[in-house]
Amino acid sequence: MVMFLQILLAISSVLMILLILLHRAKGGGLSSLFGGGMQSSLSGSTVVEKNLDRITIFICAVWVISILGIALEIKYL
Repeated sequence: MVMFLQILLAISSVLMILLILLHRAKGGGLSSLFGGGMQSSLSGSTVVEKNLDRITIFICAVWVISILGIALEIKYL
């Protein structure tokens, strides 16, 4: 179980780094390289950015759960 949680933590950590880098900042960010810079000035954010936010929050939750799981395994082992 600990090995599974450690692998999940490593994968979710890498995904979190990549997803956070894809977010559009004030200056553009890496998402503008992949077509994210073609945003309409009428809307606050595009569907792609909303989906990117949702995926990032989900991966963040998986990351936190895996950390808590590892901590509980270490504490009660």
